[in-house]
Amino acid sequence: MADRGRVIINTGDGKGKTTAALGTAFRALGHGHRVCVIQFIKGEGKYGERVMAEEFDNLDWYICGKGFVFNKDNIEEDRRVAREGFEIAKEKIESDEYDLIILDEITYLPLYGFLDVGEIVELIKNKPKRLSLILTGRNAAPELIEQADTVSEIRSIKHGYEQKIKAQKGIEF
Repeated sequence: MADRGRVIINTGDGKGKTTAALGTAFRALGHGHRVCVIQFIKGEGKYGERVMAEEFDNLDWYICGKGFVFNKDNIEEDRRVAREGFEIAKEKIESDEYDLIILDEITYLPLYGFLDVGEIVELIKNKPKRLSLILTGRNAAPELIEQADTVSEIRSIKHGYEQKIKAQKGIEF
């Protein structure tokens, strides 16, 4: 990629933050770049993008979450898994093996008290200069926004979920 990597944040309450990040991932893959996706919060599942990811030798994918629903009884488990995911993110960023790393749903970690926002800021500040990062999730902290080169807010105007339309394979997952 470029001599100076970018820090991009896709935030907001609208649908499409991860989808936009993955669009950039496929763009990078098309140019032969190494890409790593680390998904916080989202659990195991047959998401179409994960199925497709298996087709690429230069794409690594890590699932570091238990799912979107937080049960107060499992909060320590959620915190542990988030911390493990963050350690994977640090290892992958410091390895300098990738051109692009996506930290999907990472903005939730400080929101839920799983991680101090300062730790994410330090990770961004200490990344290899050539590495590009994309962070996604709602309510990106001001400290994260300050570190970014580009921030896009995806705003919900209308969502099928509100109209009781079920998630559709190939569209939502």
